[in-house]
Amino acid sequence: MSVVNELARTARSAAHLPGARRPCPACRRDENESVLADRDDGAVVRHGEAVAKAHAPGTDPNGHRARLAVASDPLLAGILLPPLPLDAPDVHGRPVTAWPYGAPVDPEDPDAAPWEEAAVLLARLHRVDVAALPGPLPPMRGPAKVARALARMESVAGEHPAAAVVRRAWDRLPARARDVTASPRQETASPLEEIASSREDTATPRDALCHGDLHLGQLVRHPAPSGPWLLIDVDDLGVGDPAWDLARPAAWYAAGLLAPQIWQRFLGAYIAEQGPAVPVDGDPWPQLDVPARALTVQTAALSLARAVAEKRETDEVDQMMIDACARIVDLPPELEFEPPS
Repeated sequence: MSVVNELARTARSAAHLPGARRPCPACRRDENESVLADRDDGAVVRHGEAVAKAHAPGTDPNGHRARLAVASDPLLAGILLPPLPLDAPDVHGRPVTAWPYGAPVDPEDPDAAPWEEAAVLLARLHRVDVAALPGPLPPMRGPAKVARALARMESVAGEHPAAAVVRRAWDRLPARARDVTASPRQETASPLEEIASSREDTATPRDALCHGDLHLGQLVRHPAPSGPWLLIDVDDLGVGDPAWDLARPAAWYAAGLLAPQIWQRFLGAYIAEQGPAVPVDGDPWPQLDVPARALTVQTAALSLARAVAEKRETDEVDQMMIDACARIVDLPPELEFEPPS
């Protein structure tokens, strides 16, 4: 049986759990299950008020269980969408979970994008007492995702002329941002790495609960269609530097993809909610610089890999991220931590 077909059965079972609305709206309307995503790293099928998800092959079972336990913990109520209590079997070696359906961000209405709500949820997530959560929790996977993105670029688009620019920007990142386990202060580290690592070590709080893959696709309204916004997708949830959760919008702002006023609204909402990733007063860029540059590399690498795989030229957005990598390469060390002008 295919992954999608098995997920359809699981979603139907989840929608019919005790306590679910009776009769099931989808069954009443004689609706079939709908496929919301069908990717190697995550397939999702909906039936009525429930969805079933097949997680990526090779998912670490211990980390997966710990993340689900956190999502179910009362300390995360109102922040993370909790899973449904359905013990679903693995499908094709991929763990399967069930969740309430939530209404996603409308891609056709960018002016209504919930940037402030996302910032508030992140701040609340980062303030959760990690010691009070079930564990042990795995590390947040931000640096690992950057490393995987570069590996994908090398395997698919390593010969593309723009790959050299992305590769050089990757080389400018400190070791821990490249998911290198050795100390970034080892003798082989460059002076630039030592500067970046020192600033990263001293400027940013540690051991916060992080989402690990924040973007607007990770927010839903529950109950649908007009309930409060909640964060979804705990596949990268873990302990680490909370600045990584601000890195994608920071990178988009630096690249010119996110309007300055939207960035200021997002950052202001995060600070107003007492998020610990950046100082209340003063320049936030010393904390954000390394993660933002890492997300720039990650986005450019994946954009280039997709363009080559789809046998097309890079589009305007792809090129903006590649150009941002070029600016990283050309940035003098003394300006390494300056915010974009």
